[in-house]
Amino acid sequence: MGRLTELGYRTHGVGKMHFTPRRERLWGFETRDVSERGNDDYRQFLDQHGYGHVLEVHGALSEMYTIPQISQMPASLHETAWVADRSISFLDQRDRSRPFFLWSSFFSPHPPFNAPTPWNFLYWAGHMPAPFLPEGYEDLLNYWNHSQNRAKYRDKGNDEWLMRTIKAIYYASISFVDYHIGRILDALGDDLENTLIVFTSDHGELLGDYGCLGKRSMMDVSSRVPLLIRWPRGENACTCYEGVTSLLDLHPTFLSCAGDQGSPVYSGSQDLTSVSTGNMETDRVVFSQLQTDGLGLHMAVNQNSKYVYSAADEREWFFDLEADPYESRDFSRIDSYTENLVTLRRSLIEHYQRDGYDSVLDDGNWRRFGKTKIPAQSEASVLVQHPKGIQKILEGLGPYAPDEIPGEYWMGKSTS
Repeated sequence: MGRLTELGYRTHGVGKMHFTPRRERLWGFETRDVSERGNDDYRQFLDQHGYGHVLEVHGALSEMYTIPQISQMPASLHETAWVADRSISFLDQRDRSRPFFLWSSFFSPHPPFNAPTPWNFLYWAGHMPAPFLPEGYEDLLNYWNHSQNRAKYRDKGNDEWLMRTIKAIYYASISFVDYHIGRILDALGDDLENTLIVFTSDHGELLGDYGCLGKRSMMDVSSRVPLLIRWPRGENACTCYEGVTSLLDLHPTFLSCAGDQGSPVYSGSQDLTSVSTGNMETDRVVFSQLQTDGLGLHMAVNQNSKYVYSAADEREWFFDLEADPYESRDFSRIDSYTENLVTLRRSLIEHYQRDGYDSVLDDGNWRRFGKTKIPAQSEASVLVQHPKGIQKILEGLGPYAPDEIPGEYWMGKSTS
């Protein structure tokens, strides 16, 4: 967005973007409407509309984080509707003599899982598919799966009906977002045919698959996200690329469509306009990483195979995406897959070597940091998140008020 601003584009961002530090900064945009957890534009909007009493405007946290909820806001004031409203306002009021870049970023369907009435009635838990629990699925879990299950109060066994109910609210939230995306597209009017439209996400959600919730996984249900592009003037219609892509590809794609061919782009990224010309690499490998050093989770994936290494487990996995597209087993211990595993492992390590990222490497292989275990105590490492100011509010309960309510901490380990 910074480069597009320099090129004369009218740039505006709406919603949740998680820029750090200083989430309220413009970060290259000319203007923003901010919706994060805090005293932001969306919070002030709700205060002005009589909802200042709602402390957790995106849904209740802590123990309720993954429990399906009904939004405390009416549909018209829900953050999803607000993002669409602010986006439409920008489109209506922009300087039409300038090209524009608009990023509309919805909080939903991120947990806490909540949907407003009547959208919460759209799907029924009984119609939802059960979680994917292949035989021996426990062998596919890494440290982060166990850590997230503990933090989110979900490591005491599988509850199929709870997972189905979560999925029903999740789908309802998606349908609600879909409805408001339609409103934004309608607001483009005649400019629709001259606008590049990209629909994507930052991560998926396990939703009970493999007995897990959360996003910290390299399994497809978490790391494979939608990427739909509508080119201007209906160009390259109905082209489906079967290879792998990365969110890093959006940078050169946007700059290419803006006519900027000279700006540096991220290493390993590709201009997705080459899909229509048949110039995209068919043997491309895409990389992903969560955390660093002893907690690092690393992935290399191509069209047919996936390699994953977890430093916290000192363990690697290999998935054959042709023979086993739903990732139901680990092929790393099968001799016939050794050559493919070594090839992907080498591509990932060489990628880090080229970038000068050597803290995770030791003489061309993975550095060993020692295994990391989840504490045995069942209450240890669960996440507690209370809204700011809750202590003062609870003091109004008199003798029922607790002595102290911390703002956020991991049970048994303060994060303040």
